[in-house]
Amino acid sequence: MRKKTIEDYVELLYNLQKKKEKVHTNDIASSLNIKPSSVTEIFQKLAREGYINYEKYGGVTLTNKGEKVAINTKEKHKNLKEFLILIGVDEKTAESDACEMEHILHKKTMDAVIKFVEVVKKCKITPFWLQRLKEYIKTDELSRCPEELAEICIKYSKSKN
Repeated sequence: MRKKTIEDYVELLYNLQKKKEKVHTNDIASSLNIKPSSVTEIFQKLAREGYINYEKYGGVTLTNKGEKVAINTKEKHKNLKEFLILIGVDEKTAESDACEMEHILHKKTMDAVIKFVEVVKKCKITPFWLQRLKEYIKTDELSRCPEELAEICIKYSKSKN
């Protein structure tokens, strides 16, 4: 079974399971606008691979393995969306792209994205370079870096060497 399919289903199950103890085929089918028989097939595969506990007509619950994948996927999604918004992508596009990116990024890349988000969030004000990037994305015009800021960057980089 494809990683993206597993992650999408267990994430959806995780979200639905918060509202009710067991999730049923029709809950997923109506959420995804697909046939219940397609969901049953996926449930059987997820159960065989150890992501869910499945009882025919009884609904499903996530196993510990499934829950870990769901929580990890949700966390990746949250951080990717936040990263994209930070660099100036509109919220709707960021949401959509994060859904795709959460399945394909290498762990090292994902770790770097998470650290980038953490660094920027720890800043008391939006860093000037990030403001410049957002403006560039918005206007398609790259402004010249102010001389006094360039000097500060040069001084900072020399102090780190």
